Amino acid sequence: METMWTQLTSTTLLDITLAHWLLAITTLFITVVAQRYIVRLFHAIARKITARTETQLDDVLLEAAERPAGILIFVIGLIISVHLLNPPVDTFPLISLADSGGRIVSIVIGVWFLWRLLEGLAAYFTARAKQTDSSLDDQLVPFIAKTLKIFLILTAVLVVAQNMGYSVSGLIASLGIGGIAVAMAAKDTIANIFGSIMILIDRPFMVGDWIKTSEFEGVVEEVGFRSTRIRTFARTLVNVPNSTLANMVIDNIDQRRQRRIKMRIGLTYDTTPAQMKAALAGIDQLLCDHPGVDQGYKLVKFDEFEDSSLSIFLYYFSASKVWEEYLQVRQEVNLQIMELLESLELEFAFPTQTLHIEKGAIDV
Repeated sequence: METMWTQLTSTTLLDITLAHWLLAITTLFITVVAQRYIVRLFHAIARKITARTETQLDDVLLEAAERPAGILIFVIGLIISVHLLNPPVDTFPLISLADSGGRIVSIVIGVWFLWRLLEGLAAYFTARAKQTDSSLDDQLVPFIAKTLKIFLILTAVLVVAQNMGYSVSGLIASLGIGGIAVAMAAKDTIANIFGSIMILIDRPFMVGDWIKTSEFEGVVEEVGFRSTRIRTFARTLVNVPNSTLANMVIDNIDQRRQRRIKMRIGLTYDTTPAQMKAALAGIDQLLCDHPGVDQGYKLVKFDEFEDSSLSIFLYYFSASKVWEEYLQVRQEVNLQIMELLESLELEFAFPTQTLHIEKGAIDV
């Protein structure tokens, strides 16, 4: 046994003893075998852990780490094998190269893990965004994911360049100057993106809502990163920058629970007080009896002596906010009011003028 060990330690190949070759190859073989079983064990443990939790975020994390972890185990085993090989530094500086290459490969593996994690999180939050009413978050999730990936790649390039011995201070300074120039050129775009984020957070409206501002009125068709598309009632399409829209006073018509009906009825001046009281009581009763009228608040008042009529003020709400149903309620109430006034022998007033001519002598 000693003779064999002596031969292994005394015999060299490429200035490296056979004993070091044997240790390095054995370690590398153990690493390859252990990698397969460790990855399988990691997979089994991950499935048991994730099965006990309700959230899917741990599934995303473990799935992202599974394959990079297997490669990292192989890299660590390879570096250990090189150290066990221990080649002469003056002949072949393999250890320093292995350490430097190991750091770079480890960085790449870390970036690969983060890339896979970002993809998993993007898929998870995209599925969550589809469950919401807003379409903005459906577009915002991929946008944020792409931005983070670009930032990850740029950071990885700088870190790898630094570990390879390159000076990145000048490159960072150039990126800073370039970033300022890009930011100045794209300030409106950046403002619109932040406007989109504010619309998403505040949720003043959703796609399909009828909104009204001081400048336009219509139905929201699409909310994008730069602008929001609104279809007006004239069937034209208005594109409003999100930075502008975020600073507007927005009246969301569809957020109301009922629709208001406000109108006046004018009766002729030959209406008697008794007839007026009967008309008021009758209109109030038909509003109470109509199923499409909201009973929370309503007014029927004789409030004005106008130039050509006695004015009755009506103020009530339809129970439905749907425009067609609201118009149907308004039509039915109007027809019932006409029938009521006809039964009371009352007439609607219209603008008239009475001219009185005084008789007298006319000088010529």
